[in-house]
Amino acid sequence: MNFEWLKTLMPRGLYGRAALILFLPVSVVTVVVTIMFLQRHFEDVTRQMTTGMAQEINLVAARVDGAPDTAQARIAAHRIADPLGISVRIPAGDGGMQNRVFYDFSGRVVISTLHDLVPQIRAVDLGDLRDVVLTMQGTHGEYQLGFSRRRVSASNPHQLLVLLIGTSLLMTGIAAIFLRNQMRPIRKLARAAEAYGRGRVEPYRPSGATEVRQAGTAFLDMRNRLERQNEQRGLMLSAISHDLRTPLTRLRLGLTMLSPDHPPEGDEIEGLISDVAAMEGMVDAFLAHARAVAQDAPPAPVRALDFVQGVVADAQRGGQNVALGQVEGSADATATFRADAMRRALENLIGNAVRYGTRAEVDAALGPGYFRISVEDDGPGIPPERRGEATRPFTRLDPSRNQNMGQGVGLGLSIATDIARAHGGQLRLGDGRRLGGLRAEIVLPR
Repeated sequence: MNFEWLKTLMPRGLYGRAALILFLPVSVVTVVVTIMFLQRHFEDVTRQMTTGMAQEINLVAARVDGAPDTAQARIAAHRIADPLGISVRIPAGDGGMQNRVFYDFSGRVVISTLHDLVPQIRAVDLGDLRDVVLTMQGTHGEYQLGFSRRRVSASNPHQLLVLLIGTSLLMTGIAAIFLRNQMRPIRKLARAAEAYGRGRVEPYRPSGATEVRQAGTAFLDMRNRLERQNEQRGLMLSAISHDLRTPLTRLRLGLTMLSPDHPPEGDEIEGLISDVAAMEGMVDAFLAHARAVAQDAPPAPVRALDFVQGVVADAQRGGQNVALGQVEGSADATATFRADAMRRALENLIGNAVRYGTRAEVDAALGPGYFRISVEDDGPGIPPERRGEATRPFTRLDPSRNQNMGQGVGLGLSIATDIARAHGGQLRLGDGRRLGGLRAEIVLPR
């Protein structure tokens, strides 16, 4: 079956659809309860009360039919009917027509039950909701019996319906207010996302239900990361122009000093080759950093401690003065991360440690909910007030870090920071406890 036409009737907005999901069941429940109440209460209770009243009517009818004449019938009827609260009119007066108002739901049950149980009844008048008037056919002609409507049906049965409908409308209004309040944080998030898509950054603070807060926090993380990438892109362009200017100047100067009459000396050629190698290393570092953000391989379970031991062993084979320190946790335990990205982050930390110090030590700890890798060196360290600056890309704290141990482009800590954040973790910088230099820790959730 094709239900495409239903889509045209559905509300477009989230508020309208949520309201439909909320109010439609309430309306259906109200209708069902009303129908069940009419059937169970109006019909069953009314039928029981009318059955009891029919016995009293039959008693009065028997006394009237048993009298020898009309006068005696009137006396006999009053004698039995007055104590029962039934009025008697012999002979019958005006009226005698069967009557019921359209909204008198229980009147249909009263009429049908009385006709079934009292054969002498010719008409039942329920036009006045407060009284019931019966037109009876007796041996001495027609007569009328009257009694209160309360004796055959529940008094004011419409009050329950009014209360039910009124309560439903009240609760629906309250629910609409609460629903509108719950939709406000979603609209705020949508406005902030739309504004950011158009190049504007609007202040936004996550609020609302837990799921909406999670979505808002994820949006803020995404926005901060994109802003960080935009900032890094600008810094990268500035750093490229700045860092390449010096070797280019030396190359230009070296080339101008070359003479066609005299072949270049070996140290001149070596200097030019050194400048070209330095430029190539800078460009490779910039490109590697630009590619580091995109990690195509998904995270996978890795034997964490074996992974750290492998990276340290590779660094040792490369001639770096690094040793494996304390290792905590089960050797068979795994952590979920991108192995290539984490190897790059750890290699950067080790490279920084041996560049600005004489040796480095790597610790690893695998806890029930975390995976921690620590790299400590014996260098000068970084002052606490400048550690936040050190994790920014293309930042080199050369006055506080030993320049004589090598030159870099200021990307090691920045790359490690980005990789840790991409895994939901963080990079923390502190003072070394054993070697006295800088201690860099990557902490990832398992």
